Amino acid sequence: MKKTLFAAWLLSMMWTCAPREACAQSRVPETDNQSWNDVQLTIPMTKKVDFLLQGTLRIGGNFSAAVDERWGAGFNYKLSKYVTLNELYLHREAKPPNGKQEHEERLSFGATFQGPIGKFTLSDRNWFERRWREPQVDAWRYRNRVRLEHPFKIEKTKFGWFISDEVFYDWSVRDWVRNRAAIGAGHTFNKHFTGELYYLRQNDGRSKPGDINVIGTTLRFKL
Repeated sequence: MKKTLFAAWLLSMMWTCAPREACAQSRVPETDNQSWNDVQLTIPMTKKVDFLLQGTLRIGGNFSAAVDERWGAGFNYKLSKYVTLNELYLHREAKPPNGKQEHEERLSFGATFQGPIGKFTLSDRNWFERRWREPQVDAWRYRNRVRLEHPFKIEKTKFGWFISDEVFYDWSVRDWVRNRAAIGAGHTFNKHFTGELYYLRQNDGRSKPGDINVIGTTLRFKL
């Protein structure tokens, strides 16, 4: 009888514990370390209008797998040397670590204000985004990014460092939901190619993973 009771207890423990462990292993993590890689191609249409093509690949799960892929196209309209209007369509396919597949169509429009402050360059980008998402609800979002740049040299090679901070307001939850702070440097190799390398920290208490450390690259090509 004792052996029968022990076997029954052991089976019950295995039944109750195994699913919990599986659930624990399948949870989407709240934090992650990722690599973000962007490629942009600018095609001048006129002196004031540029056509843009953009592709993005994000490696997550502590740099172990592709978690976000997106591509898009849009236009920049240069109203003056200080003001540029932006318009971008973006398609997104994503799967967070241990999460569900996500699909999104996004339309962004806004304006970027940029000007010199002594030897520095200050820009303020304001975007409104309409997001059609699955499985999440559709939503509007506002993004504001302030960026400060300054040139420097290593021996005779010119570079430029930058710092930036971007905040996100989501109308679906009526709250400021995300902050991204970045620091990095870039180099203009020639009139057709510029590259940037940066570190970015994202804090977001609503998304999973929301708190992310990012090592990123941006490659900009211009015809």
